[in-house]
Amino acid sequence: MKLHEYTEYDAVGLAELVARGDLTAAELTSAAQDAMAAVNPRINAVVENWPAEDAPGPGSTPLAGVPFLIKDLAVAMKGKRVELGSRLAAGNVAAADSFLMRRFRRAGLVTLGRTASPEFAYSTTTEPVLHGATRNPWDLTRTPGGSSGGSAAAVAAGITPLAHATDAAGSIRVPAASTGLFGLKPTRGRVSMGPDADEVFNGLAVHGALSRTVRDSATLLDLIQGPESGDPYFAAPPRRPYAEESTRDPGRLHIGLLTTPWNGRVVEPAVHEATLAAARLLDALGHRVEPTGVNLGVSWEEFVLANARLWTANLVTWIDGFAEAFGRPVNETTVEPEMLASYTWGRRVSGAEFVQALEVRNRVARSIGAYFDRHDVLLTPTLPELPVAIGTYHHGAEGADGRGWLEHLFHRSPFTAAFNVAGTPAMSVPLAADPATGMPIGIQFAAGYGREDVLLRLAGQLERAAPWVQRTPPVWAGTAPSSGADSPRPGVR
Repeated sequence: MKLHEYTEYDAVGLAELVARGDLTAAELTSAAQDAMAAVNPRINAVVENWPAEDAPGPGSTPLAGVPFLIKDLAVAMKGKRVELGSRLAAGNVAAADSFLMRRFRRAGLVTLGRTASPEFAYSTTTEPVLHGATRNPWDLTRTPGGSSGGSAAAVAAGITPLAHATDAAGSIRVPAASTGLFGLKPTRGRVSMGPDADEVFNGLAVHGALSRTVRDSATLLDLIQGPESGDPYFAAPPRRPYAEESTRDPGRLHIGLLTTPWNGRVVEPAVHEATLAAARLLDALGHRVEPTGVNLGVSWEEFVLANARLWTANLVTWIDGFAEAFGRPVNETTVEPEMLASYTWGRRVSGAEFVQALEVRNRVARSIGAYFDRHDVLLTPTLPELPVAIGTYHHGAEGADGRGWLEHLFHRSPFTAAFNVAGTPAMSVPLAADPATGMPIGIQFAAGYGREDVLLRLAGQLERAAPWVQRTPPVWAGTAPSSGADSPRPGVR
């Protein structure tokens, strides 16, 4: 299979080829390995490449035989390294599959490696000391976002049609917006975090994926959603498959439009105009769109402080655990400066302060929940700015303590974290591009707890009305002298 043929299809399309016998899973694997060799040296998205394990039978699932990548964090594949983007955890090998990895296997996915993450997923850029910076296929001088930046860059460049991602404050949606992908953050409790953790960041973090098409993300969510024994949260199962929802008409939705984030940061003009254009498109599609305000339930200062307490206290346990396991010191030789500052700050968080932070989480969840009692969907920019240049993300945060670093992270991505705290689903949809640079611009949509069905119906409608899959970046595996990369893509229609 030639690379330009491989990249013509999304994951569901590739699986259909295997199911029909048009090609084998082994041929898909070979094409994915070729794609990786062609573009990964330029983007540094895949930090370790693995030989393919045996694929399931053709047609056994809607994704059987599809090449796949997992993030270097939060999912464990037996016998493979998971290093959380940190020198402190370098060489860490998983003793067993996590629950999610078992579901990836049952989904028929062929996992070929792990993708880059910033250290402990504690940033919305992907520039760890351990593996070096991951670069955006749309502009190699810019970040692909984070913390799932490696997965985003790999999918955007055509290595695999979808890849695993996580999201604790925007880490699916930020890289989706930065690289022109679709990224859905599921509801808290939709996908199990077990068995080694009952929750990550006290329920703020979730598992998901990055893809080029809505149906790929919807199909994968169908295959991985649902609780495992001992899970602390429960999201009611969907009434019908998410893949089916993505093809259904959403009806006339009541959509609020929010263009100024809770911290008051000014949104770049190109992003602001793209958001208004999305609102006009929704109006043309028959939805009721109106400017809105959204009460967080707490001040921005309380919001940042509570998140800092939860994040840094969790970070302390991670760092201490790896330091003890490997007999390594916790200092500048093993941990990056921002993480050291956050670790030091987190060690001072008291039990009472931690409980107070959970109380803030509750107030935010109640307030956001009440908003969605009155509105079907909230529309915002995903990010207030275009992806920044590699090496500049930290500017303005030099010497910050743990709270200061998180405030900087939230300044970079002020629209996304509220829905992690509330536990509600949200997605970034690649509806626009900056006229001056060609860089993708993502538009965020959020809905009430458990309402991924509403978001996926809307996403499918938007994908049909304003298709984005034909847009590919300059660094694209399908681009070669005889690739025919500009030809129609039957596999993603």
